[in-house]
Amino acid sequence: MFGRRQGAAAAPTAAPAPARAAPLQVPEPAAPRRPDPPAAPAPEAQRSEDYYRTKSMIFGALIEAIDLAQLARLDAETAREEIRDIVSEIIGLKNIVLSIAEQEELLDDICNDVLGYGPLEPLLARDDIADIMVNGASRTFIEVSGKIQLTNVRFRDNQQLMNICQRIVSQVGRRVDEASPICDARLPDGSRVNVIAPPLAIDGPALTIRKFKKDKLTLDQLVRFGAISPEGAQILKIIGKVRCNIVISGGTGSGKTTLLNCLTAFIEHDERVITCEDAAELQLQQPHVVRLETRPPNMEGQGQVTMRDLVKNCLRMRPERIIVGEVRGPEAFDLLQAMNTGHDGSMGTLHANSPRECLSRIESMITMGGFSLPARTLREMICGSVDVIIQATRLRDGSRRITHITEVLGMEGDVITTQDLFLYEILGEDANGKLIGRHRSTGIGRPKFWERARYYGEERALAAALDAAADQAGPAA
Repeated sequence: MFGRRQGAAAAPTAAPAPARAAPLQVPEPAAPRRPDPPAAPAPEAQRSEDYYRTKSMIFGALIEAIDLAQLARLDAETAREEIRDIVSEIIGLKNIVLSIAEQEELLDDICNDVLGYGPLEPLLARDDIADIMVNGASRTFIEVSGKIQLTNVRFRDNQQLMNICQRIVSQVGRRVDEASPICDARLPDGSRVNVIAPPLAIDGPALTIRKFKKDKLTLDQLVRFGAISPEGAQILKIIGKVRCNIVISGGTGSGKTTLLNCLTAFIEHDERVITCEDAAELQLQQPHVVRLETRPPNMEGQGQVTMRDLVKNCLRMRPERIIVGEVRGPEAFDLLQAMNTGHDGSMGTLHANSPRECLSRIESMITMGGFSLPARTLREMICGSVDVIIQATRLRDGSRRITHITEVLGMEGDVITTQDLFLYEILGEDANGKLIGRHRSTGIGRPKFWERARYYGEERALAAALDAAADQAGPAA
């Protein structure tokens, strides 16, 4: 189709045959007779150095045999079929001894190397993996069910890993190299990617992927998982509907972005929503959404667009809600200003271990931005802007729970006062080390946002949810 016959036929002469023929023909016949490990976690467990040498040689011959420019014009499925045909021809011409299963495995691997993300493809296809952590070419870890485990996935060498990192970050117009060794990016499905390359990473490139599930979680699913009680979930739905200003607080990996995605499901479809993120992860289902993403500086150190620039520009775009993926700097000041000037229902996440610490973090981030405002003025601004703090926590058994739904009430002297509507109590653990706990209402019968709920016609639903929560202590989870 694009000169592959001539290229494939030329492959045996293009590669230095005497140097490569020996490792191809001698070790491989033994591979099919090697017994499989009894409990191999993945096909990678059965692979030897011979496999990688064979794959490297075939890959080199393939690159010489194809026209990459024409390959790039084909759709993914057609290109994959073309590559499989050429690799099959190369295997036949080289007289490489492989079983059918090994040949299929090698074909898939080489297609992934050329068109996808190489050895990462099987991990990215699994929906039960939350994080992929690559520490150099030979060690890859994954997180499953809140626990980290070592895999047998490995790369040919650090250069192959670096090429895959470049492929990922270039999709969003970014780069990673010695001049710019740290990069944040994302995959097309919104999964968060961080790359740190040599010379900063001593043992080879370090790639971290925070995966997004293909099926987006909903608040009802969080109830089934025990992350929140049904009554607490109903309160969260009402908080989202009546346009309370929400800050979701939590540690790394506690599920802040997942919860933020869940809450955005209750935004009305006629509202104009603008999202600001470092790497676009949020996937809102509303028809009127504008997604903005920060930009790092170029090689000359110019052209950077910060989160604060995006939030300030939002105010000129006639938003009804502003959603900041993660607040980590002076943009906290601009978000508070937006929340307090007619953009009710705005939301953001930040790193903190409790609602009280969340308020202190907001204050300190504004101070770090160079704003020389009195502490009381800052706290009054926080009280006038933030309505509800939702605390997400990752427990030591790997489970994620919403541990606080907390209202910001006002000021008493120089102290911000809050009240908890829902709390999560740990009662103990079972024989498997799984923590047992329950969500309980604190008995607040009339929260501060009651009048707001009445304004939006949700006071009956709010009263029913509060009564139901007060009537039962909440199920153990």
